[in-house]
Amino acid sequence: MTAFDRFFPALPLALSIALSCPAAETLFVAAPLTQGGFTEGIEGPACDRDGNIYVVSFEHARNIGKVTPKGRASLFLQLAEGSAGNGIRFDPSGWMYVADYTGHNVLKVNTRSKTATVLAHESGMNQPNDIALAVDGTLYASDPNWKDGTGQLWRITRDGKTHREAADMGTSNGLDLSPDGRTLYVNESAQRNVWAFDVAADGSLSKKRLLMKVPDYGFDGMRCDVDGNLYITRHGKGTVIKVSAKGEVLREIDVLGSRPSNICFGGKDGRTAYVTEVDHKRLIQFRVDRPGLEWTRRQMRR
Repeated sequence: MTAFDRFFPALPLALSIALSCPAAETLFVAAPLTQGGFTEGIEGPACDRDGNIYVVSFEHARNIGKVTPKGRASLFLQLAEGSAGNGIRFDPSGWMYVADYTGHNVLKVNTRSKTATVLAHESGMNQPNDIALAVDGTLYASDPNWKDGTGQLWRITRDGKTHREAADMGTSNGLDLSPDGRTLYVNESAQRNVWAFDVAADGSLSKKRLLMKVPDYGFDGMRCDVDGNLYITRHGKGTVIKVSAKGEVLREIDVLGSRPSNICFGGKDGRTAYVTEVDHKRLIQFRVDRPGLEWTRRQMRR
């Protein structure tokens, strides 16, 4: 029994068949989706319910761009002066959350009115980089200090209260939760580690342990699929690796540029991976065999 079967037993039969039995097609082969429009700060892809992909640094560091499934990019929102986005997440109700690394904030965005408010501000943050969202609305934010090669990890409650969960990290970067919500995975770019933490009922973290380490190149953005496998961007190597919950590398995918910065899942069936690629300042896509975790949870809330 897979993690998908254990934690998503109530999916309608037709949807379960669509997710579990993909038709014959080319998988794990990357192709460009966009050409131009973004800066070298391209990062933080996240998909809405309609399949649009939201990516930071569209023409300017303060801008969030919106990319259609066909690859047409346009300006969605310009953040306030002094803010610049990095990681993006959507909750099941359609609210967008943005890690504002220059303002030391996590922002909450009403996508209908295109207005952003500060959910949490923490002066003790270095620069919030990426975020993960639990089913109860708890957010986790990575927080690297690139100059010192150190980092932190924060928990943010639904009312915006911040809790420092780890102060002894390396350059904490990509992070995501397991399908059952009991494990948080966090990678460190410079140290090339992926750590796992136990998640308690109140969202607090404990029992930090090493899941995997690689000998070269860095880690960046990271997302989980419905089976609990991690897709991790290898910044500098130009690949995405698929890693099991035991830390075993199952597959490595070339993404047509040496500096992939982040990844998300979307498409009509949740099996299209979108990767922000810095070398050519574009969005790359490839098909996978199983849907992303966040996409699947969103279908259950429709």
